[in-house]
Amino acid sequence: MDVTTPGTAPGTGPGASPVRSRDARTGAVRDLDVVETTPDGLDDVARRAAAAAPELAAWPRERRATLLQALADALDADRETLVAEADRETALGPDRLGGELTRTAYQLRTFARVVRDGAYLEATIDHAGDTPMGPRPDLRRMLVPLGPVAVYAASNFPFAFSVLGGDTASALAAGNPVVVKAHPGHPATSERVARLAGRAVAGSGAPAGTFALVHGFDAGVALVSHPAIRAAGFTGSLAGGRALADAAAARPAPIPFYGELSSINPVLVTPAAARERADEYGAGLAGSVLQGGGQFCTKPGLVLVPAGADGDRVVDAFARAIDTAPALPALTAGMADAYGRGLTARAADAVVRAQGAPAAATRTAAPADAPTTTRPALLEVPAGKLTARLVEECFGPLAVVVRYADEAEAVAVVEQVEGSLTASVLTGGAADLDLPAARAALAARAGRVLYDGYPTGVAVAWAQHHGGPWPSTNSLHTSVGATAIRRFLRPLAWQQAPQHALPPELRDGAPVVPVRVDGELVLPGV
Repeated sequence: MDVTTPGTAPGTGPGASPVRSRDARTGAVRDLDVVETTPDGLDDVARRAAAAAPELAAWPRERRATLLQALADALDADRETLVAEADRETALGPDRLGGELTRTAYQLRTFARVVRDGAYLEATIDHAGDTPMGPRPDLRRMLVPLGPVAVYAASNFPFAFSVLGGDTASALAAGNPVVVKAHPGHPATSERVARLAGRAVAGSGAPAGTFALVHGFDAGVALVSHPAIRAAGFTGSLAGGRALADAAAARPAPIPFYGELSSINPVLVTPAAARERADEYGAGLAGSVLQGGGQFCTKPGLVLVPAGADGDRVVDAFARAIDTAPALPALTAGMADAYGRGLTARAADAVVRAQGAPAAATRTAAPADAPTTTRPALLEVPAGKLTARLVEECFGPLAVVVRYADEAEAVAVVEQVEGSLTASVLTGGAADLDLPAARAALAARAGRVLYDGYPTGVAVAWAQHHGGPWPSTNSLHTSVGATAIRRFLRPLAWQQAPQHALPPELRDGAPVVPVRVDGELVLPGV
């Protein structure tokens, strides 16, 4: 969808495949009033975005902040209908989805504050002068927009990591047009969000091409390769992300591709924690694994528990909660199938300690359209028998408990774990200093280390980092929090430029943003 023609991506038309929305509970399928984006349609959308980029980049920061606030207000105004549509397509429940919509609006308003603050620009001025290396010219530097950004919506967060999610918010905040590839798991929700976003963007006076939504697998593949696109943000599977990243790198002019891909999120339970808080931590871990059907990117998938009686109590509490859990809705039938195959394969390498209610398929429609659920499970294995398959992410309500006898075994387990978004340490309290080497090994493999808490849930904050070593992400940047804006900016320096050629943030006079002048930080109004 382009802001000039709400509801239809330019270039789509008769003969294109209809976009279909599936009810996650009944399996019923309906055709939407849009079709998958054709090659001509995608080319038109991308070219419009490129044409809009210079004007949008020149917008004052306050105007950009106002647009972000208007988008947040539009989401809030349509809350009831949006939540109902998303629940129909995902079965995630109105409470969860209502909270996610609140988070999505908050993200947009947070980036409005980031833009107004201006520190993200990294404005720097070095006046002309003498140095030990000789005369220095006048140099001024700050970050500027990259250009049109492709955003690939995630399956498991139909609001927060979708059409107006964090990638879109941070790209718009940076001053870039955005083209969003809708996820096929919630196309009707995506279309409704895109239409209200289109109205808000058009109402702001933004140039045509500032925002668009495209549908279809082929459009998604072509989007990252289109010469008008200057960067891409992706949240999804390792295989899908790797394919798009390779395509971004293979372009004649490669572009940055920021992917959130795969994460097992290891948890270390210390001996003191097992001794003093076994029941609490066992139940808490189960709750984290089951949350959202186990379909969070931060789900704890591998839990290190000490061998012995204290550790047994942790695992027993964990297993009791899993045993009583119902079958949980999967976001798509394909994900349910992949989970079932993944669970079967991993169960061959471990002991099945607990399983919830059997997965079900209510075949009220054609088999391909039937709603599906997943069966929660807990596997257990001694540290010495851990296999490579057991340390791979399984998307759904499954966790693997690894029993370690001492710190050396715990470290050996951690060293088999690939990079993750998070790592958690559950302790017996502030005085618990157990397993320092294992803790250090965890920190080396994660982008966020939690103490005495569970990784599901990512706060939108200035200090947040949602990223990690490969394969959790393929960059050093965060996709959540204020510094996510850095992904969609590039540095530009001006040398000996006249004042009129400089952006307002780099001109002489009282600073309008934090700026480092000749090495000293100067704040506005100080």
